[in-house]
Amino acid sequence: MDSLVQLLPELWKATYETLYIVGLTLLFGGIGGLLLGLGLYVTRRGSILQSPVVFGVLNVLVNTFRPIPFIIFIAAAQPLARLVVGTGIGNTAIIFTLSLAATFGISRIVEQNLLTVQPGVIEAARSVGAGPLRIIFTLLLPEALGPLILGYTFVFVAIVDMSAVAGIVGAGGLGNFAILYGYRQFNPVVTWAAVIIIIVLVQVMQALGNVLARRVLRR
Repeated sequence: MDSLVQLLPELWKATYETLYIVGLTLLFGGIGGLLLGLGLYVTRRGSILQSPVVFGVLNVLVNTFRPIPFIIFIAAAQPLARLVVGTGIGNTAIIFTLSLAATFGISRIVEQNLLTVQPGVIEAARSVGAGPLRIIFTLLLPEALGPLILGYTFVFVAIVDMSAVAGIVGAGGLGNFAILYGYRQFNPVVTWAAVIIIIVLVQVMQALGNVLARRVLRR
């Protein structure tokens, strides 16, 4: 316990780093996943911008990268991270890699939630002359907003998990803290302190996501 008290400044720093990494990843990966998921939805057969060729390319792209285990994805994307952000290790590199991995995972969540929108509603909008962009921003996204909030809440939990794994390759955060000061020092108290903070973060975000989704669905 005394060792944990001494490590409290490092624990709070690691918590901040986790929030920083997860927040930026959710921002960049969330935007990328939303755009890619929209692309999958609107170009599928029978949709508002149907294009079998474009849909096929996007579908293969997502199916290729989404199933790769994250620990392998980190190693595979390291050369690209060096090219784009100038380094293959550390928080900046891991934010880039996490955002890339999250983009492919989120795109499927977005596509699946958009598919819950009743086709008849979209057809009615098209019949009165609404264009694709108007349908997307005034009908499609608002109708799917509740499920999308729940989907992004799930993604937050997954990114927290992946950020902990990223501690193995030199990224900061609670994962690195638990490995460095807990696992390697044979100190389970320190390890469990990191675990408890992660659980609290996940519970708070899940509760917030549930409340927001409930309010949206009641509109």
